[in-house]
Amino acid sequence: MLNFITWNADPELFSLGPLAVRWYGLLYAIGFFVAITVIERMFKNEKAPEKWIEKVFIYIILAEIVGARLGHCFFYDWDYYSKNWWKIPQIWEGGLASHGGAIGMLIAVLLMSKYMTKQNWLWLGDRIFVGAAFGASIIRFGNLMNSEIYGYPTNMPWGFVFLRGQEKFIYGSSGWEWCKPTGVFDEFGNHLLACHPGQLYEGITYMLLFAFLLWLYWKRDAGKYNGLLTGIGFTFVFTARLFIELLKNKQAHFEENLLSNIGMNMGQLLSIPFVILGIYLIVRALKKGKVEYKLPKS
Repeated sequence: MLNFITWNADPELFSLGPLAVRWYGLLYAIGFFVAITVIERMFKNEKAPEKWIEKVFIYIILAEIVGARLGHCFFYDWDYYSKNWWKIPQIWEGGLASHGGAIGMLIAVLLMSKYMTKQNWLWLGDRIFVGAAFGASIIRFGNLMNSEIYGYPTNMPWGFVFLRGQEKFIYGSSGWEWCKPTGVFDEFGNHLLACHPGQLYEGITYMLLFAFLLWLYWKRDAGKYNGLLTGIGFTFVFTARLFIELLKNKQAHFEENLLSNIGMNMGQLLSIPFVILGIYLIVRALKKGKVEYKLPKS
């Protein structure tokens, strides 16, 4: 019977001289490509101007990357970046926060709605969220290939022993004596512990959301309920985060104090406003009913 999974995936897919192509970057690109393709199909279904999709593609990518980077710097490591502010743009060094990416995309949707579509921001938000759910899912599989953002030790048979992970839980360490040794050793001869694959939990959750939102749009005409898809998306994603965060490693040292003082980490705190917004949008959309949009032809 399978007791754990030994994970030793190489983050690099291949290299061309000094240039290394990483799984994470490839999956990130695939996520954006599929997301924009899905959004484009919805635009064509509603006969929206073709020029909109090009702007959405550019601005959403920029907003997601910039927002995710700033989110990491401000929410998780401000003590360091406030003293080394010139390193904030150095995204290749790592450090992206999904909550920051969500805020960046939300700001981009508001601006594009005001200056490009001239429609209620929820029209664009609903359609972008469907594609974004796939992108968020595939990015988490990229995190798996990087052996990062995983969880605490577990005895569950689907636990992963991350040989390349930065956090290597060792059998006998304080607080983890209840875990059984896996029989896998590090270079010092210590038993390594299997951990919750938090990336997979999130990746599978977001993929299920993507399929559900697609079904709602194409089979239940949910796109005509202003804000319904966005509301379901926010509620589903960030409610899941509230629970998954319970199993994940701390992303920053200061979270130790947060956990001891209020019993929540930064990821959970940042999720609460999105859950509240999501519930509000669902109730609002169902109360108002269907909305007919008059989109320009060009």
